[in-house]
Amino acid sequence: RSSLLDDERTTVEAYLLSLGFSEGELRKLKSRYGRGFVEKHIQPFLRGLSELGFDDSQVDKMITKFPELMTCSLEDNLTPKVQWLKELGIDDSQVAKMITKFPPLMGVCLEGNLKPRVQWLKEL
Repeated sequence: RSSLLDDERTTVEAYLLSLGFSEGELRKLKSRYGRGFVEKHIQPFLRGLSELGFDDSQVDKMITKFPELMTCSLEDNLTPKVQWLKELGIDDSQVAKMITKFPPLMGVCLEGNLKPRVQWLKEL
């Protein structure tokens, strides 16, 4: 992934295009989130996913299935959810598999949704 994530803005854009994003979708991302969004958010975001243990093919699948994932905060959203799932006893490979198959899970509120539902299930 390092070849896709060097400091050149066009490399990240080329990566997104390779996933099937159109030029129009890239323009929409830039206009919605600001000019520096691709360089300042997506590039570190992709690195962060790799650091959380997702391989290239998993990242590709997650972004293709749920492009909105790229707007999530790693620090405030994804990392706490991944850590919480691991604390439940789900191993790294199963966490990665779960999120790869259903990336919108990362868009669900941890405190207001996931934790209460799991607690409810435990009480059954």
